[in-house]
Amino acid sequence: MTIDIPALLAALTLEEKAALLDGSDFWRTQPVERLGIPSVMLSDGPHGLRKQPDDGDHLGLLDSVRATCFPPAAGLASSWDVCLLGRVGEALGRECRAERVSVLLGPGINMKRSPLCGRNFEYFSEDPHLAGELGAALVTGLQSQGVGASVKHFAANNQETDRMTVSAEIDERTLREIYLTAFETVVTKARPWTVMSSYNKINGTYVAESRRLLTGILREEWGFEGLVVSDWGGVGDRPETVAAGVDLEMPSSSGAGTRAILDALAAGRLDETDIDTAVTRVLTLVDRALPALSEGSDGFDADAHHALAREAATASAVLLKNDGALLPLDPDTGGAVAVIGEFARTPRFQGAGSSQVNPTRVDSALDALRAALDGRREVAFAPGYVIESAEADPDLVAQAVRTAADAEVAVLFLGLPPSYESEGYDRDHMDLPAPQIALLHAVLDANPRTVVVLSNGSVVTLAPWQDRVPALLEAWLLGQAGGSACADLLLGRANPSGKLAETIPQRYEDTPAVGTFPGEFGRVRYAEGPLIGYRWYDTRRMPVAYPFGHGLSYTAFAYSDLDVTVRADGDDPQVDITLTVTNTGERAGTETVQLYVTDPEASVHRPEQELRAFTRVPLEPGHSERVTLTLGRRAFAFWHEIAADWIIEAGTFGLRLGASSRDIRLETTIALPGDTYTPPLTADSTADQWLAHPTAGPWLRTTLGTDGFATLLSDPHTGPMLRAIPLSRLTRFPGFPVTGEQVGEAVVKYRGD
Repeated sequence: MTIDIPALLAALTLEEKAALLDGSDFWRTQPVERLGIPSVMLSDGPHGLRKQPDDGDHLGLLDSVRATCFPPAAGLASSWDVCLLGRVGEALGRECRAERVSVLLGPGINMKRSPLCGRNFEYFSEDPHLAGELGAALVTGLQSQGVGASVKHFAANNQETDRMTVSAEIDERTLREIYLTAFETVVTKARPWTVMSSYNKINGTYVAESRRLLTGILREEWGFEGLVVSDWGGVGDRPETVAAGVDLEMPSSSGAGTRAILDALAAGRLDETDIDTAVTRVLTLVDRALPALSEGSDGFDADAHHALAREAATASAVLLKNDGALLPLDPDTGGAVAVIGEFARTPRFQGAGSSQVNPTRVDSALDALRAALDGRREVAFAPGYVIESAEADPDLVAQAVRTAADAEVAVLFLGLPPSYESEGYDRDHMDLPAPQIALLHAVLDANPRTVVVLSNGSVVTLAPWQDRVPALLEAWLLGQAGGSACADLLLGRANPSGKLAETIPQRYEDTPAVGTFPGEFGRVRYAEGPLIGYRWYDTRRMPVAYPFGHGLSYTAFAYSDLDVTVRADGDDPQVDITLTVTNTGERAGTETVQLYVTDPEASVHRPEQELRAFTRVPLEPGHSERVTLTLGRRAFAFWHEIAADWIIEAGTFGLRLGASSRDIRLETTIALPGDTYTPPLTADSTADQWLAHPTAGPWLRTTLGTDGFATLLSDPHTGPMLRAIPLSRLTRFPGFPVTGEQVGEAVVKYRGD
């Protein structure tokens, strides 16, 4: 089933066209019944369908239909598994089809600029390459089922404080290299049906009103052909957003948007071609959605999707520490196991806000451990704390201490209460609740053989207490099957393979955005530039609790036999990096090989190293595999603000392969000829810039002669000062042998060189 878009466009009245650019209610597009144009439904995601029933609340915030709650992005990202993300996307698509939902609002691929962002649980990473590859995989899987994605929040929505009004002040290079890159990857690789514009401003202009972002970059540069939808309530001046490129305003403005568009047309602020362009995109979305809607669905296999959620949760957890090989616990022999912490019984498996899913079921770690041990080892439980309480309960602590003391090993579940992180506000600090920390020390005093399992959507401070803990499992928010996944990992039925998608700093004061997050007076300065996350810590040689990419296993891996082939080294370099990975341990496991690129000779300040490729390698004990990672042009380029383009400078680049950003196993270098870009000259270009120019430089040296100012300019003491002066100003110095007129003529002559 398809619709004839040109015919419909011709048949629609001007009023109907304007109405089509507004929602009909909180979740649906506007139908036009006389022409047979149906409405389609958009619904919250991104780690599970959050569809409101038809009789839901008018704000769209409360009850939703039951759906599989997969791990949120903070967990899924730590899998580094693009194939897994694709399969999760396919499952999400099947559940959307079962509920006749045409667009799932996600994934969220904004950068984790600060660990205090309240919505970090919904975003993938501090690294744009990792976030882009994972986001593209999820979108591809989802859309393979005939359901559209809505990639969000475009762009620089990296905090919740004042998110609807704050202006993110970002230089162009940082914007391009860090905050737009993941969106570019998803748009160009996965072709999402829709992109959601963010609430915030960038450099003083609301994103929803930025033609440069929504049309110039998104559509004209990247080739996006889909629909731009506003974030819910993200429209101020509707005609301005139409002109910029926002096609659909959601939710319904109750007719206000339609009236504003019609008034703007009458006043000449908008042209009917602007409206026709946006209407065409709305109709294209409807047309894309119709096949899946008309075919219908027999529902989805809830058991199979729960099993996939368990697999995803298992791949998402990160084993941070395992001193003395305390883990895995032997399920068959040994003394009692003390399970302590209310989170073991009452799991926190997702964040709060618009992404909150009503799960089909929920596994608790306590139930899963009891079922797995099944009488072979005693399992004793003590809650230890009340999740949302700010005060310790002495009786609960005393019970937990007795339980831990009587056991061979204690497994302590700690984490952030739901109130600590949510859409709508940022965190005040990185710490676990004080009562939980006090409980931790009390339990360790009673039983040093204590494993800590964390439940949190963003990183927490570990440094003050982690040295006392022999084993530490970062379990993030693992979705509805997270409890069973934790049991599988603790008991060795699964081997941990997760790797950190964000750095865990030693303390908040070490983080790059301190002093500029979340901003003041309506602005937030991105003063750290491209140095976010590991780029900041590695460049500054700062100690961290755990580095980006870190994650332990119950086996070990060796890297060897590095080989590099430069298949092309011109304008579009292609470099193959091949190595052998060997499982040197006694268990099957999966290693994630990470490839970082360095540019030590750059003319601009670049990070110490940047992730440019990765691959997962599953291996049986004693087995090896030869793997190849390929780098293209963008792996070596930086955004040149004068050229307004991606530029590779000639020189030597470093290639580092490792198990984390701080665990480099192999490295080498390659030389690339780079691009032939020459910055344009003006009269105000410095003498240094003129002298460095390939054709204007020889002219200037000849004109200067061999003595006088020529000698001064080349002198090691006076030269640096004089060469920093604009050439047009030097012409005013007494005795300078070049005139202003000559400089003007040279500007014209060498403009194209």
